[in-house]
Amino acid sequence: MVVTLREVAERAGVSRSAVSRTFTDGASVSPRMRRKVEKAARELGYSPNALASSLTTGRTKLIGLVSNNFHNPIFLEVFDLFTRGLQDRGLRPLLVNLSDETNPDASVRMLRQYSVDGVVVASSTLPPGFAIAFRDAGVPVVNAFGRYASEPDVHTVGIDNAGCGRIAARTLIARGYRRLAFLGGPDSATSTQDRHAGFAAAIASHPDVELSVSFAEAYSFDAGRREMQRLLASPPAEAYFCGDDVLSIGALSALRDHGLSVPGDVGVLGLNDMEMSRWEGIDLTTIRQPIRQIVASTIELMVATLEEPDRYPEARVFPCRIVERRTLRPLPR
Repeated sequence: MVVTLREVAERAGVSRSAVSRTFTDGASVSPRMRRKVEKAARELGYSPNALASSLTTGRTKLIGLVSNNFHNPIFLEVFDLFTRGLQDRGLRPLLVNLSDETNPDASVRMLRQYSVDGVVVASSTLPPGFAIAFRDAGVPVVNAFGRYASEPDVHTVGIDNAGCGRIAARTLIARGYRRLAFLGGPDSATSTQDRHAGFAAAIASHPDVELSVSFAEAYSFDAGRREMQRLLASPPAEAYFCGDDVLSIGALSALRDHGLSVPGDVGVLGLNDMEMSRWEGIDLTTIRQPIRQIVASTIELMVATLEEPDRYPEARVFPCRIVERRTLRPLPR
């Protein structure tokens, strides 16, 4: 049987309103009263009804966690960090899969029906309009892994993707590669666009370096493998900057099936430093995106925005670095 608020009040010898105030954040209750109520609740095994509490406070503590790239294993780590981090703050994540969604209006209506207190758009491939649509609907929103801007329209936490492209170009050129290729994710994704732009800009100052460009249809293993198989109909580049680790692992699979060794014949550089990139047999040299810090900062910013909904949009950008493994030739001595 479910223990009721009335039973706790009778056990503690207090009014039902006193019990309700004890379990309502910010409500006024004396320390003596709180001790009595909490003792009675423990003895009876009482847990506050979160839905009933939301009717009193007007706050559900639900945070919509919106993403669209469920085929990329990196988001298993992202979702794990987000759900645990939100729960540690007393918030409840509501996971929403927007794969193949192009219109934010339906998503806004759905999440408003659930009366979410806020929304985290955790995606580098959804267009910026998704986060803006939630803002325009009056829903506090933070775009994690979104496109960096010095004057953002919504709170944004992520990396400088163009800067990562420049890091990739400098890394490959320093190792003596001269025929380079960019193998990106979907060309509609801002992360792909910015990584390509930074990569191409850094190469442009080296007239002796050739660049070819192609795009996979998704950030997934299968898409990376298919695109590399298509590219291998022609002589391969000396090194590929794949705009994501899972694309890189798909490309590695295609290269090895084609009889090419990595890094002996071809170099491959990824981005993210997902757990799988460290596995034996993959050992991917990659650019590390500090996912744990990005998630923690996003949650911190969401909590601050719930307390101050009118705060000015803020952009937080985290640095990335090369993680050396075994898919690039070493630096010359």
